[in-house]
Amino acid sequence: MDKVKIGIIGIGNMGSAHCQTILAGNVPELELAAVADLRASRRAWAQENLPGSVQIYEDGDSLIDAGCCDAVLAAVPHYDHPRLVIRALQAGLHAMSEKPAGVYTSQVREMNRVAAASDKVFALMFNQRTNPLYRKMKELVESGKYGQIKRVNWIITDWYRSQAYYNSGGWRATWAGEGGGVLLNQCPHNLDLLQWICGLPVKVRAFCHNGKWHHIEVEDDVTAYLEFANGATGVFVTSTADAPGTNRFEITLEQAKLVCEQGHLSVYELEINEREYCFSTREGFQKPGGRYVEVELQGENSQHAGVLRAFAANILRGEPLVARGEEGIRGLILSNAMHLSSWLDKTVEIPFDEDLFLKMLKERQSRSGKKEALPEVTFDTSASYGAT
Repeated sequence: MDKVKIGIIGIGNMGSAHCQTILAGNVPELELAAVADLRASRRAWAQENLPGSVQIYEDGDSLIDAGCCDAVLAAVPHYDHPRLVIRALQAGLHAMSEKPAGVYTSQVREMNRVAAASDKVFALMFNQRTNPLYRKMKELVESGKYGQIKRVNWIITDWYRSQAYYNSGGWRATWAGEGGGVLLNQCPHNLDLLQWICGLPVKVRAFCHNGKWHHIEVEDDVTAYLEFANGATGVFVTSTADAPGTNRFEITLEQAKLVCEQGHLSVYELEINEREYCFSTREGFQKPGGRYVEVELQGENSQHAGVLRAFAANILRGEPLVARGEEGIRGLILSNAMHLSSWLDKTVEIPFDEDLFLKMLKERQSRSGKKEALPEVTFDTSASYGAT
C-alpha cells in the first residue's frame, strides 16, 4: 500500500476543510475515498464539489461497513467521536478523531480500551502541537534547564464567535448536542497544550458563565485557577466574545520566563535561579539580573495537513504521530474538572468523581433546550486557527 484510503465522517466546517486539504495535494499519502453526512444538504455539496471517485454515504456506520477505506476521520458532533472511533477500530480500520476526544471521560476511557486492544492506528487532530512555538516551550520546560514551573497564565480570548455561528446548527452550543461551550469546542487545543507542556494540575477552581455574551445555554466565558503538584499555580481565561481578544501564554520558571504572544516566543533568562537568589542576596528590592535570549525554532507550522501527513506516515511506515489518540483524555480531564468545579461552586481535585460529573451533565442534558428549526450553515474555518 503506497496510499491510505480515508473516509471523512461529517463534512461540516472541519470535515469539508479536511476534504479540501487532501484534494489540494497537501497530504500526498492520503486518498479521499469516501465521505458521510446525515444532512442531505452536505451530501449535495459533496456531489457537486468532490471528485466522482469519492463515495458518499448517509451516515458514518454505512461508510465504515462499506469496506472502501483503510482509515476514517470522525469530524462529527462531540458525543459521537468515541462511538465512531470504536466502530472503526472494531471494523479493522485506522481511526482519527477531531478534537475533543469526547464529552466526558468515561466514554473516552472506553474508546482508549478498545484502541489498546486493536492493532490499528488511533490518532487525534491536535494540530496546534505542530506549532514550533509550542514545541519549543515544551522542550525548554522539559529540559529542566530553567528549573521547575512556578506559575502558568494563559489568556486565550481570541476565539471570537458571533451569534450567527451559534445559530448555524441545531446541536451547537447545547448540553444535549455539544456537551459544552468554549471549553469543549474552541479550547481543547489550548487545554491539550497546557497539559502537554506543563502537566495536569491537581486542583481546579473554575467559574464557567453560561450564555454570558450570547443566546446559548453553555459556557462562553471561563476563568479558572489551577494548582500543580509541585506547588505551582496558574490561571486560564477564555471567552468567545472578546474583540480583538488576546492569546498570551506565560510560563514562569525558577530561572526564566517564557511568553508566547502574537506569533512570537520570548525567553527572559535569569543569571541565577530565583529561589537561590531570594535566600542568598543581601538586597531587599533588587531583582536578579537577566537578559532576553534568542530561541531557535525548528520545523514548519503544518497544522491540520501536518497531522494528516503524520497519520498516513504512521500507518504506512510506523513514523511518529503528532498526537496519539489515547492522549486526548488528558485535556478532557481538565475541561471536565473546570465544569464540575463551576457546577459544584468549589475546588475539585484531579482525579475527580467521574460518575458525579456524568450525573450532573445528564441533568443538564435533560433540561437542554431544543432550538427552533434553523438552516444549517457551513463556514470557511481558515480564519479560526493558525500560527497561534
